[in-house]
Amino acid sequence: MRYLKRFADDIMGQRLQSAGAVLLEGPKGSGKTETAKQQAKSLVHLDTDNNARLRMEIEPESVLVGETPRLIDEWQEYPQIWNYVRRAVDDRKAKGQFILTGSANPEERAKLHSGAARFSVMRMRPMSLFEREWSTGEVSLDEIMKGSIPESETVEFDLGELAEKITLGGWPSLIDVDAKGGLRFMQDYVSLISEVDVSRVSDKKRDPIKVRRLLQSLSRNIATISTVTSLARDTGGDDSPVGEETVAEYLDVLDRLMIYEALPAWGAHIRSSHALRKTPKRHFACPSIAVGALGLSIDKLLADLNYFGFLFESLAVRDLRIYADAHDGRLYHYKDSSGLETDAIVEWQDGTWAAFEVKLSIGSADDAADSLTAFADRVDTKKMGAPASLNIITGNGFAHRRKDGVNVIPLSTLTI
Repeated sequence: MRYLKRFADDIMGQRLQSAGAVLLEGPKGSGKTETAKQQAKSLVHLDTDNNARLRMEIEPESVLVGETPRLIDEWQEYPQIWNYVRRAVDDRKAKGQFILTGSANPEERAKLHSGAARFSVMRMRPMSLFEREWSTGEVSLDEIMKGSIPESETVEFDLGELAEKITLGGWPSLIDVDAKGGLRFMQDYVSLISEVDVSRVSDKKRDPIKVRRLLQSLSRNIATISTVTSLARDTGGDDSPVGEETVAEYLDVLDRLMIYEALPAWGAHIRSSHALRKTPKRHFACPSIAVGALGLSIDKLLADLNYFGFLFESLAVRDLRIYADAHDGRLYHYKDSSGLETDAIVEWQDGTWAAFEVKLSIGSADDAADSLTAFADRVDTKKMGAPASLNIITGNGFAHRRKDGVNVIPLSTLTI
């Protein structure tokens, strides 16, 4: 399998210079181990190395012995290793000693001591379009956040190719695999989550049928604000009701597996009597999970362009998250009681922010621009500051600034 350079490569290198240990977390299959191997000098697999598992039972400190940075893969299999690493970092008083990778977050009670000032935690998602070599990188998110005018060549747009890219997602193991193979992979991925991973992380048996139904419900409601009540109704089906508390527990486990990523609401100050909605938007770490959960072929995706648009929005949110991560930025969405909403808001740590609407076709740009302008007018800029830019992410066209000041940016031109 070819290794494609990740933004995480440089970020991890920087973190290893400033912290004793780096915790690299992300969904299974996102490429954490291969990325960590690019900088690790020794490694141990706690999920598959029987000798290492035995040593964890007898002499855990011995697992830490090796040339540094030492990679401890799937550390959550033995959460107590956290405290041994913390102690080793304290004793050695040196940077870049360990890299821990994990595809599931253990319960907080498993972290018996704080990793503050010792661990640098970074999230790794599936590859962005740029990392997957499907974006030209002509437009920089960082420059957009500085107010620069975007420019690019015209994007050659083909719905079938875009549907294939959504199906394959950003999974490293699907490089050089066709859409049919990608769909099979994603269907198996969802089955493994439903039948094995959720129960394993929960430490108790979960009904795989209900887990699958929840994943399918989340898939049908991707990029929307769906209530736990509606998710519970879908998950239970006609014959077996599921309580909202149970669904909330399932969502927590999916979040710990890092395959489900809710997009939180923006806590903005607004100059309006309209109440802000606080419900998150439903997204996965990659929209390909939704394709796998619903078993959608390319033809089925093309037959429902309305749903295709929601998947495209989720694809844009995935990439914006990855690009924002490189700058320690965060993503949110906005919706108020009048129904006015904004698909994504990128915010830097210093409070700089920009708003994004996502439209599959450039033909919807006028409506999107009107919505962005109305949204910007409601924000109390004395408290939040003026937006660095207002932007429409599209599937086609070319990057430019409209006469009304709103930027148009094809997703396949974006990078960090």
